[in-house]
Amino acid sequence: MDLKPLHKQENKLTFVIKDSDHVFVNTLRRVILSELPTMAVKKVNFVKNGSALFDEILAHRLGLLPLFTDLESYNMQNECTCKDAGCAKCQATLTLKAEGPITVYASDIKYSDPKVKPIYGKMPIVKLLKGQELEFEAAVGLGIGKDHAKFSPGHVYYKGYPKITIDKVKNPEEVVKSCPVDVYELQGKQVKIKNLEACHLCMACVDAADPHDGITVEGSEKDFIFTVESWGKLSCEEILSRALDIMDKKVDEFSALLSKA
Repeated sequence: MDLKPLHKQENKLTFVIKDSDHVFVNTLRRVILSELPTMAVKKVNFVKNGSALFDEILAHRLGLLPLFTDLESYNMQNECTCKDAGCAKCQATLTLKAEGPITVYASDIKYSDPKVKPIYGKMPIVKLLKGQELEFEAAVGLGIGKDHAKFSPGHVYYKGYPKITIDKVKNPEEVVKSCPVDVYELQGKQVKIKNLEACHLCMACVDAADPHDGITVEGSEKDFIFTVESWGKLSCEEILSRALDIMDKKVDEFSALLSKA
């Protein structure tokens, strides 16, 4: 198996996985989404809530706040020495006390650990009118996406590496215009590929070709374009590295069980 980087942005990484198969790349995707631990609000204790939103709605909004995650300093609560009681090794605290008129933003929250704080400070939580008060204390801990989507570190997806064959195309202008991501360009009266890796395999060009056998598009069964979009809790590189470590651990555990069978 070989890896080839394609695009890298602040919270997005795209690369090619060569000489693999659907089983491996989909397993990697599922591990990232459902097995990789990140920080999120687990419990909220409301002291005062005079806002227009019920406690349950506010708790839901707080749970979905993306928080910076420090995997080196915190344990999963069910694996901690405190036996899920909640201690400094597995839990941090967020607090807020506000009085209207004000719009409460994520940046207004006070946190016990500066490494565990909201990523996007301008995310609004609730609007308080004059005389309305909000006060709460929230417990933050590690969890996995398999238990709740709020723990998923980002959006992960892949596609087979595009393979496009162009034969005789009777309406080249229509084919070029049909592509929503500008894979093709017109050179004279011929359709040429200018950006193969942008292809979404949507088949719009195949439908636009007259006759339909002028262009064939298919995704590779052994080469894949893999994309990780992080919510900001962890970097894309850390997401991949941690996910591969989890996969290795699971394979070792499975091998150990097989040897005992």
